[in-house]
Amino acid sequence: MSLRVPRLDADPNAPFPAADSALRRPDGLLALGGDLSPARLLNAYRHGIFPWYSEGQPILWWSPDPRLVFRTEGVRLSSRFRRTLRASAWVARADTAFARVVERCAAAPRRGQAGTWITPAMQAAYLRMHQLGHAHSVEVFAGPAPDAALVGGIYGIAIGRMFFGESMFSDASGGSKAALAALARWLHGLGWPLVDAQVENAHLIGLGAERMPRERFLAELWPLVAAPAGPGAWTTAFGMRPVSCLSE
Repeated sequence: MSLRVPRLDADPNAPFPAADSALRRPDGLLALGGDLSPARLLNAYRHGIFPWYSEGQPILWWSPDPRLVFRTEGVRLSSRFRRTLRASAWVARADTAFARVVERCAAAPRRGQAGTWITPAMQAAYLRMHQLGHAHSVEVFAGPAPDAALVGGIYGIAIGRMFFGESMFSDASGGSKAALAALARWLHGLGWPLVDAQVENAHLIGLGAERMPRERFLAELWPLVAAPAGPGAWTTAFGMRPVSCLSE
């Protein structure tokens, strides 16, 4: 790789370069190398940094400016979609199908993109984070039955009172939107103000995401990741929620 970016130390606990030292082009590229160990990933997210790379590349670490975020009270669903949800039998759960959500996100086709950044190594790393209680999914099922089809989902990392969204998918129209909205509503009720959406995307902007200068994002991030909210499964606390309530 010809870009002049720092290569990370082999020690997973070694510090990252300062986020404001990231390149402008490509926007936010900060470092390369290292690994996807839990210690390294937690350190990265705490400092507003995330991995994003393709198969065959070294691990690339990013902190773009601006950052795309959702206010947890700010996810927008269209009036038409809300009307659809009123009569929907869909239900949302958390941490009951994490591996399936990651697999479906990896397999989902992306407009203008060949392949996926959710490589087998990334899938294994986030599954390990889930097993340690740091990574979570919200899943939307076609109904409350145990064998109901999975129609959408979202997954990411939680540290303190901050959720870092990684990816979402739909196997039925609106499945990912319902998962995002269910996640945001629950987090808002807990007093978690933000969901990180990482990189600007027209679809996410349409759902209410906003661009936040990196300096402001980091200033809001630091007290949130320092909040005393430990790891653990969300299944019981989240429960089973009818998505029809999202129509209100």
